[in-house]
Amino acid sequence: MLLRRGALDMVVAQTQTCLQRMWVHCVLYGLLAVLGVGGCHGMPTLEQQEQLVRANNLVVEQVSTRAVVNVWGKPPYHHSEFTHFFVMPDRTMIPHSRIVAGEPPKGWDAGVHAGEGVFFVYPDRGWLLVFLDEQLVYKEELKAEELYTLVKAWAYEDRFKTRLDKSPAP
Repeated sequence: MLLRRGALDMVVAQTQTCLQRMWVHCVLYGLLAVLGVGGCHGMPTLEQQEQLVRANNLVVEQVSTRAVVNVWGKPPYHHSEFTHFFVMPDRTMIPHSRIVAGEPPKGWDAGVHAGEGVFFVYPDRGWLLVFLDEQLVYKEELKAEELYTLVKAWAYEDRFKTRLDKSPAP
């Protein structure tokens, strides 16, 4: 009886060890699966992005600066500045400069992001495009006059920047 109990204890211990290993493997494979699926949601290829731009289908988070410049050419006007963005519930971003001073955007839920915003202005096409980390995060269709007003405001602000405010020369 004593041998049987010892053998039974050994089988139970081996079973527990096996179950623990299986659990660890399940967790690891589950994490790999989640990461694999998450990795599939990325930017389209440059060729696909260029097709979107040609079709005037400027999909936020799916178009890069390179795709826009390749299709439309260099923007007639561009501006770069450290910008705060309001992050909306659907994960879209609105630059603070496109909001009436002192008022949050409609539907905003306290999400904020900041970074070097790059603004492209295409008056002939009627588009203001804003990029963050080379990725389109905001687009707004405006009349040419509104776009020129925006460009004039940037030029006016630039007059008052000090050497410390300006980006270093490449």
